[in-house]
Amino acid sequence: MRLITLQLFLAIAVANARNDPPPSADRTWSPPNLSNYESELAGQRFKNGEGASRVSINPRKVYNLAELIDIAERNNPETRVAWERARQAAAAVGLSESAYYPFLVASAAAGYDRAFIPFPTLAVNEKKLLTNPSVGAVSITGGSSLVTQSQVYRGELNAKWLLLDFGERSAVVASAKEQLMMANVGFNATHQKIVFQVTDRFYQLGTARQKVLVARSSLEAAQTVEQAVQARVDNGLATKPELLQAQQQSAQSAFDVEATTGLESDARVALVESIGLLPTVPLNVADLGQSSTSEQTNGSVDELVTRALSQRPDLVAKLANVHAKQNEIRRVRAEYYPKVAIDAHVSMTELDVSIAGSKYFGDNKPTFGAFLTASVPIFDGFARRHKMEMAEAEFHGAENELAGARDSAVREVWKAYTDFKTALRKQESAAKLVAASQNAFDAVLESYKQGLSTFPEIVSAQRNLASARSVSHDTQSAIFTAATALALSTGDLARPSSRAVRPIQKSPRAIQPVTPFSR
Repeated sequence: MRLITLQLFLAIAVANARNDPPPSADRTWSPPNLSNYESELAGQRFKNGEGASRVSINPRKVYNLAELIDIAERNNPETRVAWERARQAAAAVGLSESAYYPFLVASAAAGYDRAFIPFPTLAVNEKKLLTNPSVGAVSITGGSSLVTQSQVYRGELNAKWLLLDFGERSAVVASAKEQLMMANVGFNATHQKIVFQVTDRFYQLGTARQKVLVARSSLEAAQTVEQAVQARVDNGLATKPELLQAQQQSAQSAFDVEATTGLESDARVALVESIGLLPTVPLNVADLGQSSTSEQTNGSVDELVTRALSQRPDLVAKLANVHAKQNEIRRVRAEYYPKVAIDAHVSMTELDVSIAGSKYFGDNKPTFGAFLTASVPIFDGFARRHKMEMAEAEFHGAENELAGARDSAVREVWKAYTDFKTALRKQESAAKLVAASQNAFDAVLESYKQGLSTFPEIVSAQRNLASARSVSHDTQSAIFTAATALALSTGDLARPSSRAVRPIQKSPRAIQPVTPFSR
């Protein structure tokens, strides 16, 4: 009785629980139990793998690009999300294959049943019984009933095995395997995206650092110019406005140093975020190297396009989607044909009965049976025809998506290849520009000190030098960034190892920690 009362109370509580939407559209509101969620978030301690870093960072170590990529692949939550999706797809394959096995169900039951059987009270007309026994010889004058009590104990095993379905199960399994392929290449694509993000932001940080150095060099140059102007003013060879302009230029250069320092901090936070770490983690990042880029891309643009069309993860996923839609058509077509199955059961039943308060009597006997069943669909309101139309439309849509993705891949490779080659051509010109600007500044500064050049000329030379240095660093960073983008567009970026590795393993990593330009 207490259990029934508790269940009734819970049912009433659930029925009366508030499930209200916001009362109006013009202001925010506090849903019921919102404070509970906020308190849970405030006091939550994330488990390892949910919010905490999975990699120990050495605050005294300086990490290069390859090491940062390795940390990101092991630590970024997106890789673990993609890994779990691949695990889910693999489990879906096993689930679809289970349809080939017999379906067994064991059940047991025990119970008590009290019932009654009504019995009529009969009157016999002997005269009619002798003359015409078929008409009115027996009549019902009343009745009573017998109470029966039964005790039943039963154990049963049921089995069903689908023998023939004209390819429906094989189509479902094949479609699940294509979904697994999509999840697996999506897992690799996630790694490639993270590698690209880390690489791109590593070079952005390096460029930001170089711009800080450029700003500091500009400040030193401005201070040198200011000293030269001060010297000429002291000797009566320059005017006060020139000195004020020089001081203004120094102040502007000092402001530029602070601004570029802020950009460097932002670039560092972006890099740390792409790795999957908190901005408070003390991470020392190596400076940009002077690696050669002459061999970072091999082959003509046609060869790169061909390679991209054969190995890019997004294209592999869309091709697998086309195959999955083909298998869906096979599955729908199989619904037009019969299904043949075996249905069997075996049970053991004990039945004891008491009638009108008598002693229990009964027996226990095994029961069993087997049937070969066949079901043939006759008419379903044209449901199968509409399913077929939907499956065919999805298949043609998947084909068009693949064609569109191939066209986009070709454009991306062409653009990345052009950007990379353009950046390479700019490199030599940028170096010459820096050298020429430095020589011009030195010459104009010396000429100004000798009174042969004007103040606007030296200010212009100073600005040109700062601009040339900035362009040089931007060009160097653009080379590496364009090379990384080209590797991503062709599918070469962080390619999986040649040994086949399924993502269903202890560590969510299927890509070797290689440099972003390795193949």
